[in-house]
Amino acid sequence: MADQAFVTLATNDNYARGAMVLGKSLHNHKTAKKLVALIGPQVSGPCQAVLKMIFDEVRLVNVLDSGDTAHLAMIKRPDLGITFTKLHCWALTHYSKCVFMDADTLVVSNIDELFDREELSAAPDPGWPDCFNSGVFVFCPSLETYGKLLQYCTEHGSFDGGDQGVLNGYFNTWATADISKHLPFIYNLSSIAIYTYLPAFKQYGSNAKVVHFLGQTKPWSYTFDPKERKIQGNMQEASSHPTFLLEWWTLYSSTVVPMLHEQYGDQPFNSGCVEMKTDYAAQEALSSEERKKKWEQGQADYMGMDSFENIQKKLDAFLK
Repeated sequence: MADQAFVTLATNDNYARGAMVLGKSLHNHKTAKKLVALIGPQVSGPCQAVLKMIFDEVRLVNVLDSGDTAHLAMIKRPDLGITFTKLHCWALTHYSKCVFMDADTLVVSNIDELFDREELSAAPDPGWPDCFNSGVFVFCPSLETYGKLLQYCTEHGSFDGGDQGVLNGYFNTWATADISKHLPFIYNLSSIAIYTYLPAFKQYGSNAKVVHFLGQTKPWSYTFDPKERKIQGNMQEASSHPTFLLEWWTLYSSTVVPMLHEQYGDQPFNSGCVEMKTDYAAQEALSSEERKKKWEQGQADYMGMDSFENIQKKLDAFLK
């Protein structure tokens, strides 16, 4: 149906590359649905151009420019900037039903049947199964729901500091009200959860339809040699699912990198096939005053330059 879509969110170029792979994987498995990418202002022009080749709709979302309701909520809770951005998916009211997927997911089988589910359908979180994981969920865009979610954010915040806490707080009957809204784990196979029940992964892992690369180490955190088809890096997190990680990198290097080369032309850029690190060039160009202003507005780059890991490194260096 033309009014149904898969939706993802990219806040910076690394997550944009993840979204590119996700979009390609959906196309490869013959989805009949539209593809939508919500992007933050820090996604570069070349990455936006590639996203537009893969997705039917690429929409820039900036909470402070999204209307009075979001603006007022943002002022009251600037700590939830990333969360507010994700909630924009409920404002896509030209679609009747959508499936949201985090940019660090990979589709390994056609999942169009998810559109037969109702809002809010999601898979249990491996860490606390009475909560759902917000990496994959079915929802129905609605400005009324969007407004209520923003109000909930403002009044209650998030018990985990992110969107998953907000959504579980708002859709608080998920665990008990309707078991049909519990998606099977194969629709959100957590790369971390594999270690908690390895025999089950060995038994059922081959049935996976969506792989979710949870945790600090994302696929783009590794290095890849396309000629040798070898992945390098700390493989501790990936030791039980190297096949999925290899599938991500193979798809990225064979289909996404050529598109990026086309956009960058003669300009140097880090394709990631040999090494892929967070691109801080544009962020470092910001003056300290500009970065301070972004922090105050809740627009810190929590996934990149302003991540906890990078802040910790600076603190450690200062203390030494």
